[in-house]
Parts: sequence; structure tokens; C-alpha cells
Amino acid sequence: MTNGDGDSGDVGRRHERLTRHPTPGPHNSLWSWPDAKHPLRVVFNYVCIVLARHAPSLRLKNWLLRRIGVTVGSGVSWGLESTPDVFWPELVTVDDDAIIGYDATLLCHEFLQGEYRTGEIRVGERAMIGAGAVVLPGVEIGSDAQIAANSLIAEDVPEDETWAGVPARPVDRDDRDDR
Repeated sequence: MTNGDGDSGDVGRRHERLTRHPTPGPHNSLWSWPDAKHPLRVVFNYVCIVLARHAPSLRLKNWLLRRIGVTVGSGVSWGLESTPDVFWPELVTVDDDAIIGYDATLLCHEFLQGEYRTGEIRVGERAMIGAGAVVLPGVEIGSDAQIAANSLIAEDVPEDETWAGVPARPVDRDDRDDR
């Protein structure tokens, strides 16, 4: 995706922040996951995430997610079924008072043909991620940003902006003010 002058914009910056890990053999890179993370670590992460996804207590959710390496700020709210990355939860940072909506997913990895990629995700203070949204690796969501439900976040979202869609794009302020 370019902006007409060959500049890839925020998508390029996201991709520049990803770490590439070549994988050997004839299979796709998902076959190499046990070489990337110890299987027992992934099982532990998975159990903590399943418990957090279903726990009614926000304090318990935050406690469980901190145990697996997620950086969780003060007052963060995780909606029911919301999911941080199971392989690399330590690459997720959610700043103070952010909201991760129902069934939202924060992915810090991409398994591809011949390689997998990892990248940090940062959700800024008071940012809101809507239900069912998916945030891709390497994305930074600014403070007070709003992500609409079921959106795919494939590039950085500046602070105090509202984005929606697949892939997500900025929602015009005039459209929001007309309601």
C-alpha cells in the first residue's frame, strides 16, 4: 500500500519494526513453532489466557496476563474472550486505562511460508479497541484512539483518532460529529 509517491506510510513502518525469523524445511513456518518457543511455555501461556478470557474479575485478568509477560497498565480493562498473543505475550503492552473489547485479538506474530515474523504491540493510554477487532504485529495505537468493532488494524493509529474497517482506515471527524 502506498500513498502515491512510493512511500508505504504507516504500513511500511509496521513492517520495519517486525523481526523476521527464517525457517528451514519444506513446510510452512507454523511447523517450526516448537523451535521458536518451548511447548511447555506455550501451554502455560494458553492456560493463563483461557482463564483470563473467561474470568469475570478485571483484577484477576490483569494478574494472569502479567504472569505470562503482558505489560498491563493501571486500570486496564480486558473484555470477555479478549486474547493477547499466546506465543509472544511479552511483546504486548497495554497502557493505563485502555480497554480491550470483547473477543479482540492482539497478535504479535505472523507465520508465513519460509519465515515467521514477530513484533511488539502497544496500546496507548485510554485507547479503546472494539469487540472482535484484530491488531497485527508491530502496530502502535495512540492514546485516546478508538478502534471500531470487527476492524483489522494493520498500521499505526495516531492518538485521538477513530478507525474502522477491514483494513481499518480513519473515520472522518465530521462523520462522527453528525450523529
